[in-house]
Amino acid sequence: MSNVVSYEVVDKIGVITVDSPPVNALSQAVREGILNAVTTAQNDDSEAVVLLCAGRTFIAGADITEFGKPPLSPSLPEVIAAIESSNKLVVAAIHGTALGGGLETALACHYRCAVPSAKVGLPEVKLGILPGAGGTQRVPRIAGVKAALDMITAGNPVPAAAASDMGLIDEVLSGDDLKSAALTYAKDLVESGALLKRIRDISIDPASVEPGFFEQYRKKLARRARGQIAPDAIVTCVEAAVNKPIDEGLAVEREEFTKLISSPESKAMRHAFFAEREAAKIKGLPKDTPLRDINEVAIIGGGTMGGGIAMCFANVGIPVKLLEISDEALERGLGIIRKNYSITVKKGRMSEADMAKRLELISGTTSYDDLSSVDLVIEAVFENPDIKLEVFGKLDSVCKPGAILATNTSYQDVNLIAEATKRPQDVVGMHFFSPANVMKLLEVVRGDKTADDVLATVMKLGKKIGKVCALSRVCYGFIGNRMLQGYGRQAHRLLLDGATPAQVDAVAEKFGMAMGPLAVGDLAGLDVGYKARQARTDIKHDPRNHCVATALVEMDRLGQKSGAGYYKYDPETRARQSDPEVEALIKQKAAELGVEQREISDEEILDRLFFPLINEGARILEEGIAQRPGDIDIVYLYGYGFPVAKGGPMFYADQVGLQRVYDRICEFRDTLDADSWQPAPLLEKLAKEGKTFADWAQENA
Repeated sequence: MSNVVSYEVVDKIGVITVDSPPVNALSQAVREGILNAVTTAQNDDSEAVVLLCAGRTFIAGADITEFGKPPLSPSLPEVIAAIESSNKLVVAAIHGTALGGGLETALACHYRCAVPSAKVGLPEVKLGILPGAGGTQRVPRIAGVKAALDMITAGNPVPAAAASDMGLIDEVLSGDDLKSAALTYAKDLVESGALLKRIRDISIDPASVEPGFFEQYRKKLARRARGQIAPDAIVTCVEAAVNKPIDEGLAVEREEFTKLISSPESKAMRHAFFAEREAAKIKGLPKDTPLRDINEVAIIGGGTMGGGIAMCFANVGIPVKLLEISDEALERGLGIIRKNYSITVKKGRMSEADMAKRLELISGTTSYDDLSSVDLVIEAVFENPDIKLEVFGKLDSVCKPGAILATNTSYQDVNLIAEATKRPQDVVGMHFFSPANVMKLLEVVRGDKTADDVLATVMKLGKKIGKVCALSRVCYGFIGNRMLQGYGRQAHRLLLDGATPAQVDAVAEKFGMAMGPLAVGDLAGLDVGYKARQARTDIKHDPRNHCVATALVEMDRLGQKSGAGYYKYDPETRARQSDPEVEALIKQKAAELGVEQREISDEEILDRLFFPLINEGARILEEGIAQRPGDIDIVYLYGYGFPVAKGGPMFYADQVGLQRVYDRICEFRDTLDADSWQPAPLLEKLAKEGKTFADWAQENA
């Protein structure tokens, strides 16, 4: 047939085998091979056809490198039409994952069987698009309208057993030999006189859908998927599946798909998809760099962060020792972990047995001597440099040679911490984000002397514990927190200039942030930033950057935990509302500092919040702190809630245009504050050359 698709007849069953590593993606060659095989099978002596895949998975999706390029024949809809109209039974035999176009191909088959470990799904929404080859039309016909919407708008894979309950899979196979079991299943279907079961022949009674259902579903999605347009388009398509014949519904799906594929949102989300994979690669690090064995881990500090980190390792079966300064503190830390797992169990996301297994992997100690056997230690104590240096001095004396010593610091100098040991090559930063057992980002901080095998090990380990890793060099705040300073500074100065907290947060949230900067401050606790400012005796503080926040803390308005911060909070629901007392305080502070307040447009708020991120990101690139613009985007997408539909701050800058960003920063420099708005040299250079950060990344690959 082709070099990636073969066809043979085995005991009167035609067998189509796709073998296109690594994931059997639906490239043009694969599509053509399947189409030719199905055509051949129509006229040979086979009684039925089985479609299966070699390697580790069934067809795991489309070839996304073809996105945005002229279509290549045959299209996937053509292949699906040929399978569906076959005059012989076609059975999809699924192992691994059948995702996106892979599942759509399977749904075109008349029957589907799968091994128990298989998963199926339509993840297109995560790329800002929707299933474009019948997924939105066939899934609701076989699984039901609500189940289809839940599955397609979430984009998450469904295990074989659940997929069977939904009707997506007809038979969950037993045994490990997929080909043999699938052939037996196909023969049984033939012998029983099974009909050609085409999903397209199923119709949905519009009366079975409650009035207003789609409108309500859209409202729910609008709250969940800020700034994304694909979820709403998916609802439109499923609604067409209910109200229109399938061919008309397929036309609606194709129209919506075509609009989405060229949308800024989809381009941003596809950028994020590739940037995440690129971020895992360290420039100059050989692929065959040896890895250190990590069979046991220790965490120093059993607070919220340390406990969350411990859970990350226990969740993947790695034993953890949690060290605290006293038995009381240790019991408190272990109790927090038990409580967190219990909440997960109550939500039905984990069984009691699984919770027990994970808790068994976490032990406690108050003695550093008990850490002599561990392969990795992660320090998660207070952000006090003296304490951290003391901890690393102790670790240096008790840990075995070759153990990796990591700090979870958010700001501190990893090189200075490494100097507290006689093994700086073993020291690395592993900056988790709170809550560590939930947040996906892990900033891996490379010290000047960090060994290559330490970096390779930590990046691989991060992936194992479910994190998205991005590499940073050493600087104050690394990538994320260093950039965040300008965002927070402008949020505060916008208040002094005349904006209200509600206006600033509303603009950020309309942009797609889950919460605005001031609401986030209230959530985290305003005293956190207050204490951090007090600790920075090395810099001169400008009162315009924090006077309102400082005054709120000194009024015991610490944020949500005290019931009031920038906002007042309902004690039962924690719903926020504006507070005239705060607005009066802002006016008072502005008058004290001689700031003349004025009306501020939403456009100015948007630019003043997000352009500092871009400007500082440009400095970080030029200094070599981050490897690529995409790495910075990944940090912000996974660590700071930057809307995925905008692609990250550096991708957003390219979309806005670097010339506009540069011009606006110069305008703010000249009219607001020269110190805060000096354009980064790299930004100025690229803007004047008419280039983008993406161009810079290509030139510096």
